[in-house]
Amino acid sequence: MPHLQFDTDADPTAAEKEALAATVTDLYTEHMETTRGHVAVTVRERDPSDLHLGRAVDGPLVFLDADVREGRPFELKRAFALATMEYLIDGWSVPEENLKVTFTEHAGEELMGYDRVGGDWEE
Repeated sequence: MPHLQFDTDADPTAAEKEALAATVTDLYTEHMETTRGHVAVTVRERDPSDLHLGRAVDGPLVFLDADVREGRPFELKRAFALATMEYLIDGWSVPEENLKVTFTEHAGEELMGYDRVGGDWEE
């Protein structure tokens, strides 16, 4: 039950945030080999003074903190990260240098909803 948390100093509209959530849910489902029903997405707008990245160039910053179940191979995580960053480059005009993705892996039992507790990931 992943939680995909975006922090940005861009000024996205409600429609852009909804499109981001829908798109990354689809990308996560496709690249991470799971179903969409348990993917959670948060989009947090930040003041430009709240976000810093040493290599940043002029343009918006977007950081993705992806809390995911442990066990997926690097290749799946990398494919998802690249697809998400490509969406932000094309859709939000974010320069490549201004993107950052961090994965934090959790045991399945650490990810839960009201009606279920996650289990171990299996290919």
